[in-house]
Amino acid sequence: MDPYSGQSTPPMGRAGRERRSGACPGTYPVAVQLPVEFSNARAMSLLVSRPNSNAPAAVAASVPRMSNDENRTGGAGGPATSVITKVKPKTKRPNLYRVLILNDDYTPMEFVVHVLEKFFQKDVEAATKIMLHVHHHGIGECGVFTYEIAETKVTQVMDFARKHQHPLQCVMEKK
Repeated sequence: MDPYSGQSTPPMGRAGRERRSGACPGTYPVAVQLPVEFSNARAMSLLVSRPNSNAPAAVAASVPRMSNDENRTGGAGGPATSVITKVKPKTKRPNLYRVLILNDDYTPMEFVVHVLEKFFQKDVEAATKIMLHVHHHGIGECGVFTYEIAETKVTQVMDFARKHQHPLQCVMEKK
């Protein structure tokens, strides 16, 4: 016999699957058989949505609720899940720079071909073609690189030309 309502209540089921609700004074106890996979939040929502036919609606609505029940979206009693996505910052492509060789009247053509082969990994035909373009037009493009690589190549060519006592000029410009 229940001290609050005077009704008889069934005993607790095996493994604690049967839950007893309404322990607060002024509420009617309700015994409900629930599957094991039901969470507290799902059980409480079932109790609120199906009140005891003997209990007034106002009393059934006052059944204590779990604090997180309103914000749960797990459905079927599962835990609420949310997807956390990391926003990957878009990397900006680096600026490219053209490495140019300038023509002069003193540097031998063979030396320019050698420089193009050594520092810009050109084969003999490509190096000769660039060298003739420099000879006829006054300037020729050796390659296109990022800033640091272009700067290094210009420095290497200028140092190599000075070491061999040639006035070869190499510059870089933004593409």
